[in-house]
Amino acid sequence: MLWRNQATIVLRLARHAGALCVASIAVFIAMTLLEFFYFRQLSGGLASLDVRFGGFTPDEGMAWLTALGRRGSEIILVWHYLTFDLLFPALLSLTMVSLILATGRRLKLFRTLPVQLQSLLALVVVLPYTCADYAQNIAVARLLSDALSANPDSLSFASSLIVTKFALLAIPLTVIAAFIVASRRRPQA
Repeated sequence: MLWRNQATIVLRLARHAGALCVASIAVFIAMTLLEFFYFRQLSGGLASLDVRFGGFTPDEGMAWLTALGRRGSEIILVWHYLTFDLLFPALLSLTMVSLILATGRRLKLFRTLPVQLQSLLALVVVLPYTCADYAQNIAVARLLSDALSANPDSLSFASSLIVTKFALLAIPLTVIAAFIVASRRRPQA
């Protein structure tokens, strides 16, 4: 039943790319405001681990956890990882899939592919980012919930997941940008 209705679902998803973008931007703005106006106060001005694009050293990770203390760790765990960052990776992923489908449908070659293949290609491009983001969230949430488990290995692992998340995020964003550029370069029939 799902596969029969997949064409309808995919077409609807592509049509709602704008609304999904607005929702993603709204959640991102809320997360950013929390980071700069609340979480940084809790950590004495240190940036949260998952906004450090290049990762962090074990010493930097431990300094952040220490600066937060138990209370700060609990606040970030509840207000970031159990609320916004539980929703945001899925919402952003759905938004990127819809944008890949919407911008890809402007291209004759992509448009001629079966709808199932279009959606499969979009999922293959976006799903690695989604998995990496949730894995990183779990790793950092574990550090926040049990600071005694923080050691150089667990901190290095969390750091590598953060770097991986951002690297994998660049892939669907690049595909979307490439589709936009390609659709503007030549008129489509």
